[in-house]
Amino acid sequence: MLGHTLQCFRTSLYSLFLMASLALFKAVFTSLLDIAFVQSLCLNSSKPNVVVVMSDAFDGRLTFKPGRDVVQLPYVNYMRELGSTFLNAYSNSPICCPSRAAMWSGRFVHLTQSWNNYKCLDHNATTWMDELHASGYQTISLGKLDFTSGGHSVSNRVEAWTRDVPFLLRQEGRPVTDLVGNSSTLRVMTKDWKVTDRATQWIRHSSSSLSEPFALYLGLNLPHPYRTDSLGPDAGGSTFRSSPYWLKKVSYEQISIPKWLPFSDMHPVDYYSSFTKNCTSNFTVEEIQNIRAFYYAMCAETDAMLGEVISALRDTGLLNSTILLFTSDHGELAMEHRQFYKMSMFEGSAHIPLVIMGPGVKSGLQLGQLVSLVDIYPTVLELAGIPSPGDISGHSLIPLICEESEHQKHRPDWVLSEYHGCNANVSIYMLRTSQWKYVTYADGLSVPPQLFDLSSDKEELKNVASHHHGVIQKLDLLLRSVVDYPSVSKMVHLYNKQAFESWRQSLADNYTQVIANLRWHLDWQKNAEHNEKAIDDWLSGFI
Repeated sequence: MLGHTLQCFRTSLYSLFLMASLALFKAVFTSLLDIAFVQSLCLNSSKPNVVVVMSDAFDGRLTFKPGRDVVQLPYVNYMRELGSTFLNAYSNSPICCPSRAAMWSGRFVHLTQSWNNYKCLDHNATTWMDELHASGYQTISLGKLDFTSGGHSVSNRVEAWTRDVPFLLRQEGRPVTDLVGNSSTLRVMTKDWKVTDRATQWIRHSSSSLSEPFALYLGLNLPHPYRTDSLGPDAGGSTFRSSPYWLKKVSYEQISIPKWLPFSDMHPVDYYSSFTKNCTSNFTVEEIQNIRAFYYAMCAETDAMLGEVISALRDTGLLNSTILLFTSDHGELAMEHRQFYKMSMFEGSAHIPLVIMGPGVKSGLQLGQLVSLVDIYPTVLELAGIPSPGDISGHSLIPLICEESEHQKHRPDWVLSEYHGCNANVSIYMLRTSQWKYVTYADGLSVPPQLFDLSSDKEELKNVASHHHGVIQKLDLLLRSVVDYPSVSKMVHLYNKQAFESWRQSLADNYTQVIANLRWHLDWQKNAEHNEKAIDDWLSGFI
């Protein structure tokens, strides 16, 4: 009897081992099939060329209707027709350096502590371009990179550090327009054109001789507003500049004049942003329309630079073997919600373009899935056949643009964006789902949240947080499962005080003069003694 029992036990163990082995074999075989399927469907070769063009402050809503009707963007349209367009792509932090840190690292900004334009990735941080280079790609990065610590103006960093000091100072120049040149002036942003020329010359004269695939990154400044020179060297970008040539690409009759809430109905953080951006005075309808028209004209000039890259790839016969991706670090409010610039979770600021074309990428596909900049890292690596690190926040887009629906892998049905920089007096967290946009602040208690139903309120003028407590609780629980945002807010608050105090000590006796002459100087000097004391009181519990 004992022998029979042992024999049955051995047989059961063998059966379990066989079943486990078969399951493991099936999982590995299926994974290999998935990889082979992606490569055969998306790639003409195992390693395609990769070209990423990243603009600055390009509103993603211009890449699909009805937004695309307002300005002629022939090369974005070309990419859309031959490739795949993401209708719900978002910046992970709507400001230059942190958003780019997320794109280059594939990680949310709270994981890399990319708090503001001065504090981002370490200079030795590994990027997806580093991964491609290590796997044999010839790599070249041109133009605006802006993802490592130490950059931007002193004013910008001090405004970020002191954002929760209880004073209210205008930090930007009033947004204005500047018409230059004539109807033949194409090259307004000469800096961007020069770097675009370098990129196209490299494609035409260097890439064809390579024995290995290449990866090219081109970073543009446009359509970011220009610095207002009359306000000094530290001035922010409050000038929308273009020429008659590009303004002809804009359909003035399609320009919408955004509705504004009265000051009394504005969320306190939105009012702070509007004030510090110098947008709380009166603006005529003509002023608003012109600012928006000039912004769209700047987008048209950006599109032409993208077109130069496309033409170079086509002329050299490389277009059919190259994955081309166009995106931006964030959008531009262009006077929506009584603001310009970014630094906000409203659609104009946080919604970015993301269009991909290339061998095997579905043509004319418009995707409604929620995606963000952190998804670019694993996407590029999968195209190159490189496994993604386990600590990244993004998910590859390849299953969405190359595979049929039955092969699509699970991905989150939400996106996260967070903001910790200047022109907002608290940390901001945004969780976007298919219907809702949930925006919460600081510790989740001291500042009231906002909730927008984007299915019925695309202009984001109706904060319905007080009417949907159940939705708020559900979304807040989901958000906390992604990021312990009260703890992150405390971390940022402590960093701000430490960084400011270190900067103040470095100035010694020059501190009073320097801080009074930053770009908030007009308001600061109205009551300099009060403002210095406000900072002293803010630091009193820290020093």
